[in-house]
Amino acid sequence: MKIREIRALWGPNYWSRYKVIYMKLDIGTLEDIPSNKVPGIKESMLKLIPTMMEHRCSPGCRGGFIQRVEEGTWAAHIVEHIAIELQCLAGMEVGFGKTRETNERGVYNVVFRYRDEDVGLEAGKKAVRIVEALFNNKPVKIAPIIDKLKDIRERAMYGPSTFSIVKEAEKKDIPVIRLNKHSYVQLGYGKYQRRIQATMVDSTSAIGVEIADDKEQTKEILIEAGIPVPRGEAVRSYEEAVDVASDVGYPVVVKPLVGHHGLGITPNIKNKKDLKVAFDNAKKLHEYVLVEKFLIGFDHRILVIDHKFIAAARREPASITGDGKTTIKKLINKANSDPRRGIGHENVLTRIEVDHQTKRLLKQAGLKMTDVLPKGKIFYLKSTANISTGGTAIDITDEVHPHVKKMAERISNIIDINIMGIDTVAPDLKVPLVKSGGGVVEVNAAPGFRMHLDPFEGTPRNVASHVIDMLFPPGVPTSIPIIAVTGTNGKTTTVRLISHILKYSGKKVGLCCTDGVEIENQVILKGDYSGPAGVKFVLKDPSVDHAVLEVARGGIIRRGLVFDESDVGVLLNVSSDHLGDGDINSLEELAELKSIVVETVKESGTAVLNCDDPRVVKYKDTIKASCILFSMDEKNIMLEQHVHDGGTAVTVKDGEIILKRGQLDLTVANINDIPITFEGIAKFNIANALAAVAATYAIGISVRNIQAGLVTFNPSTGQLPGRMNLIEVGNFKVLVDYGHNVSALTALKEVVDSFSTGRKINVAVGTGSRKDEDLIALGETLGMMYDHIYITDADPRRRKKGETADLVMKGLLSSGLPKKNVKIVIDERDAVKEALAFAKAGDLLVIQADDVQMCIRDVMEHKNKLRKLGKKSK
Repeated sequence: MKIREIRALWGPNYWSRYKVIYMKLDIGTLEDIPSNKVPGIKESMLKLIPTMMEHRCSPGCRGGFIQRVEEGTWAAHIVEHIAIELQCLAGMEVGFGKTRETNERGVYNVVFRYRDEDVGLEAGKKAVRIVEALFNNKPVKIAPIIDKLKDIRERAMYGPSTFSIVKEAEKKDIPVIRLNKHSYVQLGYGKYQRRIQATMVDSTSAIGVEIADDKEQTKEILIEAGIPVPRGEAVRSYEEAVDVASDVGYPVVVKPLVGHHGLGITPNIKNKKDLKVAFDNAKKLHEYVLVEKFLIGFDHRILVIDHKFIAAARREPASITGDGKTTIKKLINKANSDPRRGIGHENVLTRIEVDHQTKRLLKQAGLKMTDVLPKGKIFYLKSTANISTGGTAIDITDEVHPHVKKMAERISNIIDINIMGIDTVAPDLKVPLVKSGGGVVEVNAAPGFRMHLDPFEGTPRNVASHVIDMLFPPGVPTSIPIIAVTGTNGKTTTVRLISHILKYSGKKVGLCCTDGVEIENQVILKGDYSGPAGVKFVLKDPSVDHAVLEVARGGIIRRGLVFDESDVGVLLNVSSDHLGDGDINSLEELAELKSIVVETVKESGTAVLNCDDPRVVKYKDTIKASCILFSMDEKNIMLEQHVHDGGTAVTVKDGEIILKRGQLDLTVANINDIPITFEGIAKFNIANALAAVAATYAIGISVRNIQAGLVTFNPSTGQLPGRMNLIEVGNFKVLVDYGHNVSALTALKEVVDSFSTGRKINVAVGTGSRKDEDLIALGETLGMMYDHIYITDADPRRRKKGETADLVMKGLLSSGLPKKNVKIVIDERDAVKEALAFAKAGDLLVIQADDVQMCIRDVMEHKNKLRKLGKKSK
């Protein structure tokens, strides 16, 4: 078997509304060997992965998938199920999958859900290897595979604290974007976004964090505030440490002045010899070492969020209890066999590792790993109670004395940290610390949540909900309005027009399209950003209050949508373009792919549909949102019925764009006043204007502002580069337009005919990702429109250089255009320059540009050159 393609889809996609791994899998000769022809495969699979019995598959019952294996199914289908189960065994529960054959024999599209992208990709690859082994009756070990997936998960997945916040955000429909491979996360979009890093948020005081990092400074501030803390000082030398220990009295605790996770901390030091070991250990982590009185009692963690007491837990170091028979080593192994313990943060508890802390404690106690502890004897394996080193936590939230709660809230305000973990040592927290002899030993600026979310004992506390409530209080928006536009033709013109109307209305717009990314009318990135990269860029920008996104077919195929829902989705049209690419082989499949943009509009949003296109308007009844229909024909039956049923529509009546609502007709603008329509000649741009009117009206823009935007938007190289840019060059005209497919050219024909009575010259670009027959049809259409044609091969994609041009040439010659009037000039720039030199007075040169900016520059240079020559001749 061979994996031809494998990638993660980041949002709603052609296959599902989930994030899935997409795999194009060639099963080779196994196409002739369904599973019922492989003796013992069911038994081998269940022996290797017994939990496969839980897969229901199409029969819909436990063991349903195994039933399919017995009846006979193909290797690709088994890969799907094993990839799902591998993730589940690695602690990442998923359930959705789908396998579909392609037009190529033995090649399948396999998709399955993932929680973490890296784990999902690796699970897919390993599933292929496992299925190969099963079909060939070869041995395979599952444990190393699961261990590797767990290792990837630990390196790539959110930590438990971050995950709890993200999970809570998703529960409340707050958008989430992961900003790096660690715990840096954006919640919300555009100007309403908030950012977190683990349990530190964008509003956390930097000064507070710096104070919390410095344990001595923290103590000084707390002492001045009347908070009980243990006596002690920061020192640089062992001799100073001895003096402080003598002053405060043994036992003492030693810790690095700046640190986290309990690293370098040694408690309950009773003599100078142990003090030397502890001092040297702490000194490795910081030049200053804090020596302070060791308090008697339990280690407690108090959690304060938004300066309010939220939860508390008693922590105990990892320990074992003797039974008089079992060695210390075996007792540790037994403790680690508890299913609640896992690697890193995967479970409620962490596996206990025998590290330097454990070895030091054993040595101090005069014990070895092979010794047997007396029955009932508790031995602590760590000197600190951190959960990350195997410690346990017991929830005591309901036991905390009101004075202790108030003290914790005071501390968070004094240090000024809005998410704070406060560590205290005291017999308990049922009485104030001053009465119990306890004290505050540390404050933490990014406290872990795991001990509260999943305590070893006691009530779990959903502490993450308090973080979300702090970041997004009731009534505070979490997302900017998103307008997403798709279709075969007109996308860029429509998104640019929508963006212009919004900017004219005072909005701060983020736009991504085929030309690049613009933020508040400033070009940030150049190039084709009609895919996920452009969408992410816009949604991450904190200055944007409206997002206008061009969503191209290729981006949906490659990565799916980045956003789960939009406020307005626009589907302009569906016609033949790039068929065969991404296994989209028919117009119906292309329509289904593009329909994702309108089917993912939120229920409270609006879908804008072209009811002149039957492949578009058929989705009206499958969309959960309300719809606005647009049509060039006021008498369109579907449009009339939609309005009769109480819907809103945009259409053309007596040369004007009309917004129809019930019996009310609102005049938006006269078509002759809208520059991009060229006084009504460019009918495709009238349709684009109708869509833009519908989209901006749906988002709440007034008719007056929509009208103002329409009449001030020009088809210039500045406002609409590469889309119907008509340039006077000397005594002939140049039209620069991006249209590359048959439907775009057909729509352009009427415009071309009206712009010139002289020769019509064309520079043609055919994209290599189209089918042979589509490129030939492109040539045939060009041949019926132009008198002279230069064919370039600016975008060969997977073809050899010149192959695309040859196919376009074949179509041109079949149209009847004389061969002498056609020339292949492979380089686009060379073709443009040659065509400009060839043009004469009264001609119209139409450049179907691939590199729009380059073509425009060359045209303007030629124009300036002719102007200078004209001045010299005078």
